[in-house]
Amino acid sequence: MNAVTAFSDIGNFIQKKRKDHPGIKIVFTNGVFDIIHRGHVQYLEQAKLYGDLLIVGLNSDASVRRLKGQSRPFNSQEDRAYVLSRLKPVDYVCIFEQDTPLELIMRVKPNVLIKGGDYTVDQIVGRDFVEKSGGSVHTIPLIEGRSTTNLLEKINKG
Repeated sequence: MNAVTAFSDIGNFIQKKRKDHPGIKIVFTNGVFDIIHRGHVQYLEQAKLYGDLLIVGLNSDASVRRLKGQSRPFNSQEDRAYVLSRLKPVDYVCIFEQDTPLELIMRVKPNVLIKGGDYTVDQIVGRDFVEKSGGSVHTIPLIEGRSTTNLLEKINKG
């Protein structure tokens, strides 16, 4: 069931899901997910608990370079999307080109918007839209010592 869905198709795709499954609760999160690690997997498992369908917005390679610098991402958007789409809690992955997922959030119209605990609820892009649409916004605590930054520090120390 897990799949990568095109940005241009996501709105119609979600509309059909809602029509075929009345009452379905759609959860949305987003990120770079460059080097998948335990923290990512546990975060996605917890996000999935908030609803029936978990959609992950994935920053495109160009978006990652603008946000994190020219040395990133380490893995291509195709590889990152492939790995994410194979994780059990993830139902669909959608790559977005923009620096923020706002346009994608507006297309998906999730019931629940989730980000990691390194954000506060007021910092979450799309919060106003989701709340005005009757949805909820949550953060999930990060797992101490389980981050891409920690992995990169270990790699650089050798």
